[in-house]
Amino acid sequence: MGILSSLFGTKNSDYKALIEQGALVVDVRSPQEFAGGHIQGSINIPLNQINAKADMLLRKNKPVITCCRSGARSGMAEGMLKSAGVDAYNGGAWESLKQKI
Repeated sequence: MGILSSLFGTKNSDYKALIEQGALVVDVRSPQEFAGGHIQGSINIPLNQINAKADMLLRKNKPVITCCRSGARSGMAEGMLKSAGVDAYNGGAWESLKQKI
């Protein structure tokens, strides 16, 4: 199950509590997908730009919850951000995450 939760979101994370602690929601879909609907207050950083923006997110000194359409890209983004020292969580699919927060 470990690989599935790393790809599709960690079921044990309390996303609502993370948001209350100031976590940022980063949607890693394309700008076009983001424009079609997203979580209010989330920021759009496409997956191919995550490594370039990791330092900026690290400097914010806040947890980051990644999301996308299905959870696959957000899982990859979580791994990239963790490698850069960011406290990151894979929130999975944005529509599902929206219901949890």
